[in-house]
Amino acid sequence: MSSARRVQQWVTFGRMWYLFDAKWQNPFDASTKIVKVLSGSHKPIYHNDIDCGDHVVVINSAQIALPGDEWERRVFYHHTGYAQGASWTLAHQVHEKDKTMVFRRAIYHALDTSLLRHARMCRLHIYPDEEVPEEILRNVSAQLRQMRAVPKRLDHYTEDEVKNFPKLFEWPKDYVLET
Repeated sequence: MSSARRVQQWVTFGRMWYLFDAKWQNPFDASTKIVKVLSGSHKPIYHNDIDCGDHVVVINSAQIALPGDEWERRVFYHHTGYAQGASWTLAHQVHEKDKTMVFRRAIYHALDTSLLRHARMCRLHIYPDEEVPEEILRNVSAQLRQMRAVPKRLDHYTEDEVKNFPKLFEWPKDYVLET
């Protein structure tokens, strides 16, 4: 068997580690992409009953973005198990307590409700910022693309970029903007 074939089999059967930057990403849209990697459905050997998924390291989960007023509309349900133990918490309150919980719950609910759900969630590593332990970062071998581009803030543009930015029309030199 050739060495290229062995490498191909190792990539197929081995567990890869992927890095996903959650900065300015909607966790409920990104969860569909991450669930494919956690469950292994992106591999040619995928089967529902086989646990062949990969690890995913999510960074910057403190900087997620929800569209519109979803921070105030989205509610997370929890029950203690006791009578009248139900509670509903708004997304922004959950995010203030734990910066990784909104992303974790989005992926948890996107996974299939099978006995493999717990094992797949154990391969998910979420960090609120870019500080990841070295022993985990050492394993990362690929990166998942973001769903949407991170916008650049206006104060991060240089003077030259602002001056050379294409303009629809030029103001006359003697024009004074009245306030």
